[in-house]
Amino acid sequence: MTKSTKKTVSKTPRDFHQEVTNQIIEALEAGVKPWACPWDVTQSDGLPYNFSTGNTYSGMNVMLLWMSAQMNQFSSNQWLTFKQALDLGGNVIKGEKGTHITFYKSLEKEKTVNGKEKIETIPMLKTFVVFNLDQIEGITKPESKTVLRGELDLREDVEDFFKATGATINYVGQKAFFRPSTDEIVIPERERFESTANLYATVLHELTHWTGHKSRLNRTKGSKFGDKDYAFEELVAELGSAFLMADFGIVGEVQ
Repeated sequence: MTKSTKKTVSKTPRDFHQEVTNQIIEALEAGVKPWACPWDVTQSDGLPYNFSTGNTYSGMNVMLLWMSAQMNQFSSNQWLTFKQALDLGGNVIKGEKGTHITFYKSLEKEKTVNGKEKIETIPMLKTFVVFNLDQIEGITKPESKTVLRGELDLREDVEDFFKATGATINYVGQKAFFRPSTDEIVIPERERFESTANLYATVLHELTHWTGHKSRLNRTKGSKFGDKDYAFEELVAELGSAFLMADFGIVGEVQ
């Protein structure tokens, strides 16, 4: 009598980092800027958040959800898992595809070192799928507050944030830049800006450069325009500005 043998098929582990990279490249090739807040002036807060828990998403997930919202033309910045939608009495619309986002989960493993038991913590990258509120039926969307463009109306919370950083910000001249030698930020006079959003986007861009000073995070800025380090620092500054603008709920545009 012959014994039947089962063939085991080895699965290639998913490279989540590469998948995320591919998504960003695809978005850039389609003309979508993953770091730009996509929602219109009816949205009061640019950071994507979970509609069920109220918790905002963070890190790479912010870019992934912004990117998905732009490419799919979603009007909401609120997201739910399939189960959360069901629990709230809603349901994902048939045919809708979710957006993959990531989270780190710690796996604890006992290990013997020199005869002593120790707990080794291993970080593991996991993914799960969420759906935009536009993809879900049976749930009433909350009313959005209006965010106005084009009005130079300074906000106390943002101005207080600038002061709290301790950065020296001078509003003078016609150019915006951070000067490492004197550790100061120079911004054109406020009245030169066509909107508060443009003003704050510029200040937050330069403020992100300010964080890279040798006395703080000590980032390499690059020696000349166009070199690799210079380009990377500009990307850091634009991402910093975009994330902070979203955190304050300000509608703006990054370059």
